[in-house]
Amino acid sequence: MLLSEYTSNRDNNFNLLRFIAAFVVLYTHSFSLLSGNIYDEPLRSTMDMSLGDIAVDIFFVTSGFLITSSYLNRGNLIAFAWARILRIYPGLIVAMIFCVFVVGVWFTSLSTAEYLADGQTYKYFFKNIILFFGVEYYLPGVFKDVPYPGAVNGSLWTLPYEVKMYAILAFILLIVSFLRRKIEIITFKNILLFIGIFSLIILFVNHFYTLRETSTFLPKFIRLFSAFFVGAMFYVWKDSVSLSYKWFIILVTLLLISSIHIDVFFIVYYLVLAYIIFFLAYVPTGFIRKFNYFGDYSYGLYIYAFPVQQSLLALYPSISIFNMVLYSFIITLILSILSWYLVEKKFLKMKNNYKFIENIFSKSRV
Repeated sequence: MLLSEYTSNRDNNFNLLRFIAAFVVLYTHSFSLLSGNIYDEPLRSTMDMSLGDIAVDIFFVTSGFLITSSYLNRGNLIAFAWARILRIYPGLIVAMIFCVFVVGVWFTSLSTAEYLADGQTYKYFFKNIILFFGVEYYLPGVFKDVPYPGAVNGSLWTLPYEVKMYAILAFILLIVSFLRRKIEIITFKNILLFIGIFSLIILFVNHFYTLRETSTFLPKFIRLFSAFFVGAMFYVWKDSVSLSYKWFIILVTLLLISSIHIDVFFIVYYLVLAYIIFFLAYVPTGFIRKFNYFGDYSYGLYIYAFPVQQSLLALYPSISIFNMVLYSFIITLILSILSWYLVEKKFLKMKNNYKFIENIFSKSRV
């Protein structure tokens, strides 16, 4: 079947894939947080990427696909932006309240009064709920004596990139909507095909001929931009993509064989990843689809895991890797379930209530 034949049905495995990806991030962070060395994550030393990197790529490929679908199906920039705000910010704001006023107050080495009077406390909170200016990792006096000191929520680093991808996609699609009326060759399919392929080329060039930079922003941006827009490309070309067990087995086999060499694996991995993701998202059926009845806990699992793990290390410095993974998963899962039902799900029900924003803009124009 063509990918387009699956996208008309909301019954898929995306919730399960994202949940597994969020758990993988929790799992891989357990190693680096216990040792204090980010290079201790599984696969990092052998493949030059960790399981956590793969999980983040899954998030961005999936996001590019689904966000492009959301924009094109809505056909309304304000409705699109409102839906994105409701998906990202309510859960994030509550998580930051938890980090600052629960975790921070409990684990700071300062007195509560000193902690609450410190400007860094509020810089952390406000910068992390805005996202457009990056993220802040440190709260005053918090987690000073753990193996990976100072960082309260290292997982947040991907969220500014995510928000930037939304803005870039919306800008591109707005421009294409305007130009395609005048220039026949400019279509959503052609432009996103070009961007998707070109982004992969830049990704490969950067891998072999690293762009010299004083910061790590550009390499990360190139990687996540490529993953996101390959996902977007797959959506607009869904009428031309056939999902079959034969191709799935061929590509997985090719990926496994390529693992004998790091550079070959890197190329094959980014060429086949999107197809493998969408096959797993749509083709396997049966009891795994029942996971959708539980809700989408992946976002909560992702944004709460890191502070929970740091808290466990602060309380039990000699904790084993097994107990770290087990206990942090149980605690974070409880928090993510509460986040989904008490915050995220409630706000997502407001996705269609965007008319008041249109009214504000219309009044401002008058």
